[in-house]
Amino acid sequence: MNSSAPVAILYISTTESKSGKRVNLRRSVSANQKNLADNALRRQLGNYFDFLRLEKQVARNTFVSYEFDLTSYKHFLDRLGIGRADQIAEEHISKFIQALHERRLSPRSIARTLSAVRGFHRYMVGEDAAKDDPTQNIDALKRTKSLPEVLTVVEIDKILEQPDKAKPLGIRDRAVLETLYATGMRVSELVNLKQSNLLFREELVLVYGKGSKERLIPIGKSARDWITHYQTNARSIYARKGKALDVLFLNGRGTKITRQAIWNMIRKYSRAAGITKEVHPHTLRHSFATHLLEGGADLRAVQEMLGHADISTTQIYTHIDREYLKEVHRTFHPRG
Repeated sequence: MNSSAPVAILYISTTESKSGKRVNLRRSVSANQKNLADNALRRQLGNYFDFLRLEKQVARNTFVSYEFDLTSYKHFLDRLGIGRADQIAEEHISKFIQALHERRLSPRSIARTLSAVRGFHRYMVGEDAAKDDPTQNIDALKRTKSLPEVLTVVEIDKILEQPDKAKPLGIRDRAVLETLYATGMRVSELVNLKQSNLLFREELVLVYGKGSKERLIPIGKSARDWITHYQTNARSIYARKGKALDVLFLNGRGTKITRQAIWNMIRKYSRAAGITKEVHPHTLRHSFATHLLEGGADLRAVQEMLGHADISTTQIYTHIDREYLKEVHRTFHPRG
């Protein structure tokens, strides 16, 4: 017998069941240790989540994504019998990435998950809970920057015409659609927009983006007019039903409209307009940026309006612009 081999020591105890029958309970030391280790990893992840929320103060949506991805990672490690960060090796990371591929996740989703895993392991090294970072030699997956779906100006106009402007709900929906396309703001920014953020005398709107960073976005006359019309003829009706306070866009109960309601609204009106493209709130944001660049807007100005921290994020729209220019060249140049 190899004395160095791990031994699972069994002990037997007896207890009385509810039926009065005495039964044997068998537990192993190794299984007990595994549970303790499992608790260790759980605590380590809990400490990291506290770090993200309290020290880094990441945005709520970012935190939810990290929590989801790292919970999936922990479940994977549980199946391998790994219970502490210092037990994780590079081969485990590679196996985890392979498992994500087998689940047919997109490259974008895999890259996001790997980013969350990297962050956790770097934190563990920084806290002296692990000696090495097992992700340091794992090549970052290159996220394929596929061109976002973009609507034409004609398609935008068709969608804007769909709400029934004779009803308060239609007035509100038209104001929402006009605001999204006129400013390019994120749907999460729109649902939190307040009336006090409307600086119409300066033709601007104040938006609080990711990480509560504020920015000023120009807003055109059409959107301003529809928002004013909504405030006078629809919001005033909804506001009587709930505690609306200063929130701009309300639902039928007089409370803040939800992101899901915006998604459903855009899907409904896109279908009604006969548009076969997959349209969601970000499509209006993509279209806003693309139409500005096609009209000759400066990339830095568009970056500022979109609230992108890194201009490389905005540069994806220049690819669309180049495609547009190439199409114009092919169509109109004598030797295109």
